[in-house]
Amino acid sequence: MAFQPIVDLETGLPFAFEALVRGPAREGAAEVLAKVTPENRYAFDQKCRVKAIETAVRAGILDTPARLSINFLPNAVYSPKACIQLTLKTAAAAGLPTDRLIFEFTEQEEMADPGHVANIVATYRAMGFGTALDDFGAGHAGLGLLARFQPDMLKLDMELIRGIDASLPRRVIVEGVVRMCDALGLTLIAEGVETDAELETLRSLGIRYVQGYLLARPAFEALPLPAPAPNVVPLRRIV
Repeated sequence: MAFQPIVDLETGLPFAFEALVRGPAREGAAEVLAKVTPENRYAFDQKCRVKAIETAVRAGILDTPARLSINFLPNAVYSPKACIQLTLKTAAAAGLPTDRLIFEFTEQEEMADPGHVANIVATYRAMGFGTALDDFGAGHAGLGLLARFQPDMLKLDMELIRGIDASLPRRVIVEGVVRMCDALGLTLIAEGVETDAELETLRSLGIRYVQGYLLARPAFEALPLPAPAPNVVPLRRIV
């Protein structure tokens, strides 16, 4: 696992660390995910959850207030309550409170049964986990999926962020998503931020939480922490 922070622009500190799967020789996520099949999907999903929790705790996440965000495969969850048991056992053994866990799912994975996904989200939220819809704006369902159920957080796809400072259509779209999230009570996260201009544009649109190479690259089995900077308006870069 590698970890990349989601940074709170109001404090300059990580709001959460996203766990990103890597191969044993540090192969990227795309190469690892290419080996996932319907036959091994469930085992892969379960092992990723365990590895993310154990590695984050070893890396020191308990010494921070940050949450841990874990990607999961909705099509690997046959029963939300049954499939979460190993995660609960692992978190308890590692001493990680379950209310510090966020589960991200991507709309880029085509969902055979959106009703099943809605049940997963509802079950996880009832159990005290945070839930996040990743890659919003670049997947199979988009607004139609969001209309069926609401997670706690929405992560804007980097395609909407790239060059937003010089793109009126992107700014208008993102501004609309900001208003939508405010109305629905969702936390909005912008991912894929790579330039100062993108960051300042997002800040001007009212986005508080951001993620991207400008802030910190993923660190292999480590947490890239900034120096504590509470109540600082300018963002402290993570190096």
